[in-house]
Amino acid sequence: MRRIRPQDLSVFLAIAQHRSFRKAAVDLGVTASALSHALRAIEERLDVRLVNRTTRGVGLTEAGERLFERVRPAFLDIDAALEELDTFRDQPFGKLRINAPRAAAKLVLLPIIARFLREHPAIEAEIVVDDALVDMVSGGFDAGVRFGETIAADMIAIPIGPRHRFAVVGSADHFERHARPVTPHDLKDHPCIRYRFASGAFYRWEFERGGVEVDMDVQGPLTLGDQDTMLQAALDGAGLAYVFESQASEAVADARLIRVLEDWCPYYPGFFLYYPSRRQLPGPLRAFLDFVKAKR
Repeated sequence: MRRIRPQDLSVFLAIAQHRSFRKAAVDLGVTASALSHALRAIEERLDVRLVNRTTRGVGLTEAGERLFERVRPAFLDIDAALEELDTFRDQPFGKLRINAPRAAAKLVLLPIIARFLREHPAIEAEIVVDDALVDMVSGGFDAGVRFGETIAADMIAIPIGPRHRFAVVGSADHFERHARPVTPHDLKDHPCIRYRFASGAFYRWEFERGGVEVDMDVQGPLTLGDQDTMLQAALDGAGLAYVFESQASEAVADARLIRVLEDWCPYYPGFFLYYPSRRQLPGPLRAFLDFVKAKR
């Protein structure tokens, strides 16, 4: 068996972790074709097949699974040892990858990350906008931003940004054709702009007043998957929209939209920054956590 180098194992680990040549290639900064050739050369040197390639995706052979289980902890220990060196530097440096839904990225994360990068010029940040729930570890993310109830129990989470509140809004044209709702149950008489999660489920509009909670499965002819688009659709008279208060505030202030059911829309804790529990945090993530905590 010819000698296997550490960089060869890095190629295999990336493929095994992502179960995708395309995703592993992005992670390593090479093409998927080059990665495939590199893996084939590794398997030839070892004289063992490590990966099964099928039309449905990439899977590990029994030998591949065994190698992945044995080698991955060692590489994690090496990464941790290198990350510990950050404590000896005056300024943290490196890359910070964060996953966040579109609304969280726009309303909370971007303003904070901009100030953070000004104070830490040696750090590069990448924000991946994705409304679907993702596996942070396999996706190669340092942290994510979500509402608290959607965060897995094995994650550490801290509040980021202010409390949030939703608003029900519609155009003046809409209310020329429909009476203003007084309670959430009146929404059944209105065409509403529905929101569908990436999972395929519809969002139920949530209300509360005086300890009474109401969830409404609203109906309407238009379904969207983005809050900015929903706001624009409301401005165009497509129906009522349930969006973040801060998104609609300008349009409400200049009377392009009319807000209803305000007394039924409570404040929520807002978004949380979450990350996997680790003995040693990467320097850029540790610096960002300290920055977020200091700004609360």
